[in-house]
Formats: sequence, C-alpha cells, structure tokens
Amino acid sequence: MNQDMTIDAYQAALAEDRAKPLDWWHACILHIDQREAEVQAWEALAEAPGALDERLAERPLYGVPVGLKDIIETVDLPTRWGTRGYLHSDGALVDAALVTLLKEQGALIRGKTVSTEFAYFTSGKTRNPHDLTRTPGGSSSGSAAAVADGMVPLAFGTQTAGSMIRPASFCGVFGFKPTFDTVSAAGVKSFAPSLDTLGWFARHIEDICTTYSALTRAAHITPLESLAGVRVGVHSLPSEPPLGADVERALVHALARLEQAGAVLVPLVLDARYEALVEHQKVVMAYEAAQTLASEYARFAKQMGPKLVELIEEGRALSHARYLEARRAADAMQQALSGVFDEQVDVILAASALGVAPEGIEATGDPIYCRAWTLLGVPCLNLPLSHGTDGMPVGVQLVANRWQDARLLQIARTLMSREVSA
Repeated sequence: MNQDMTIDAYQAALAEDRAKPLDWWHACILHIDQREAEVQAWEALAEAPGALDERLAERPLYGVPVGLKDIIETVDLPTRWGTRGYLHSDGALVDAALVTLLKEQGALIRGKTVSTEFAYFTSGKTRNPHDLTRTPGGSSSGSAAAVADGMVPLAFGTQTAGSMIRPASFCGVFGFKPTFDTVSAAGVKSFAPSLDTLGWFARHIEDICTTYSALTRAAHITPLESLAGVRVGVHSLPSEPPLGADVERALVHALARLEQAGAVLVPLVLDARYEALVEHQKVVMAYEAAQTLASEYARFAKQMGPKLVELIEEGRALSHARYLEARRAADAMQQALSGVFDEQVDVILAASALGVAPEGIEATGDPIYCRAWTLLGVPCLNLPLSHGTDGMPVGVQLVANRWQDARLLQIARTLMSREVSA
C-alpha cells in the first residue's frame, strides 16, 4: 500500500475494499524494521493486534497506526518517561484519556516514542531522519522523527515550551499544538500543568484536521475557496535578536504563499509586554516543574540529567510572588491578544525555531520562539514549507486566538491545497 496516503484516503480504500484494516499496520512494521536501527525513534513497540472491532469501521481513525510519546500512560506498554530506565513502569492501571479516545476512534497504538527526560532538555537517542548526525528536536523527538521517516502516519507529543513546534520544524512535518486543554492530559506525566498541552504530528495537513475532528467531535474541516479577506500579521516573539537567514527566507516564502492564496498582510506591532512573556514562561515552567517532580527529585536527583536538576533547583528558589506575577501577566496578555485577533488579524505568522536542526544529538535546540505562545495557550501549527541553504527543513508557525483551532486549521488546509511554486 501507499504509506504516504492520507488517513481519509485510507478510510476510502477500506470502504471500497481496496485495503484491509491491518494493511497500514503491517506496512509500518516493515518500514520500522528497515529504519529504526538508524533513526531510533521508539522506546517500546506494541504486539500486532488481533481482529479489529468491526463496530469501529466507520470511525475516522480506524486501522491507523499511532505513536505515543513515552510520557503517556498505557496499560499494555511500559513507560520510562525518557529516564533511560532509572524510573520505569511496566504498565498503568488505566490508559491515559487520550489513548482511550484514540482507541474509540479506531486507532491502533503502534508503540511508545522516545521522549527527552520528563519532557525537558536531556536528549534521548533519536536522530533526525533527514540527517542522522542532527537532533530531531525535543522533547517530542521520537514522535516527530517517526512521522517524518514514514514509520507511522500520526504520532502524539506534548508542548510545555516548544516541544511540538520545534521538532516539527526540524523534521519537516506538520506539528499542531491546539489551544491549551483541548485534549485532556489525564494520564500524561505533568511537567508544568498550566502549560502542558497535548498535540500531534502528521505529514499531511488533512491528517492534522481529521485527528482534530475525531478527538474533539468538531465538524469536518474543509478548505475554503480561497483565503480572500484573511488577515495575516507577521510577528515572532521575542522580536530580538534578528532572525536567522534561513528563517527569514522561510517567513517570506510562507507569506508569499498566503498572499497568492488571497490573504491580506496586516502590519502588526506587539508592545514590550509581549516580549516579557518569554521570561514569564520560564518562571512558570520552573516553578511548576519543581512541584510536579518533587518526589522524583527527592529520590533520583543524582541520576537525573544536570539540565533537569538545574531547572528544578531554579524553581525551588523562586518565590510564590514571582510565580503569581508571571501567571497574572499571562492572564492579562491573553485578554490583550484576544483583542488583537478580534480587531486586527485572523492569524499571526511567526518563526518556529532559530533555524534548521543543529548538528549533534546532545541537545535538542532552543524553544525561544514558542515560549510566549505556549504561555498564552493559543493554538499553533508548524507549516513545513521551506528548507535551509543546507537542504534541511525549516518551518514557520501559524498562530490563532484561543479556541479558534478549527479556523486556524481551515486556513492552513486552504493554503496547502493550493499549488503555489516556491
């Protein structure tokens, strides 16, 4: 079968008896067998399922193999939380809510993908499929790499700073971080609960949209005739230092595509209060991580990576007053940004990362261009539209107002449905 078909195309093939329910599963097994030794995207792989429940045959994800970041609890698979074994569970008492929702939609859990340590900066074993000497990004490294390499059509991760958008940019796939709390994080290891957001990777925008509708029961997302009248502002947070040349070119290319599809460029200026959100996000993340990982730190501090220990100790030193200051700033700027979206723009085009994936796998890159948007809880989508001068992928992100996920995806699907030359 064609492993690069969309989920909707696979459902059509099943309905017309041109495919069988386990065809995609078996195709993924073969590809993983060929590539896993090099890419190393998986922490644990599931056994082949038996006969599928035919009562789910009409569900939108029926027979679709899915990867799960190794901080998402499952009954039938171990969880290591990216700890390389110093903390280990052979299986949870119940699946994470996301896993149950996926199964109810007919999806097949292919396995657990590699995560950084507790979804922070200590890198795992995964390589970037486009260049095995480079990082795939983090913390959702295995999920992004598995999708980019064609091992699965769909994989899930989380974002607390930039852990969906950055690896999507580095690996050249779509990465969607929906509005905060769109999908329940029950059964997902917390890092910073007011920031942690479940999201997913796919090679096709159609699959991002289908999955959103399946998990939220929202209406099917169809493209518009054009983007005529859609207002686009361009602004990355922070605005300093200047963007790298590869990112600048990617933004120019994306904006040209948007304008050719009918969108209107709107000048957008965001004041210094938005710039401060980057530091506020760091405060919230450190303070909350020090609390959520208090027990792990007490027991395993000597085995933890130095970056994680440093963050926890930073969080333990923060005052509650400083934490509240950061939270109140976030609340205020959420309201301010809603006004920007209501009055000025429909979406904001922004940088996803500093540039292409850095060489080496000891670090996962800098999430600087995602921190503010994550703190604000807005939906963000990486668009894999460009490559750097060295041929590696470099993405840009579209950002929309909170709870305007469907509108954001509709704009992106319309953009991607138009064949516009680079």
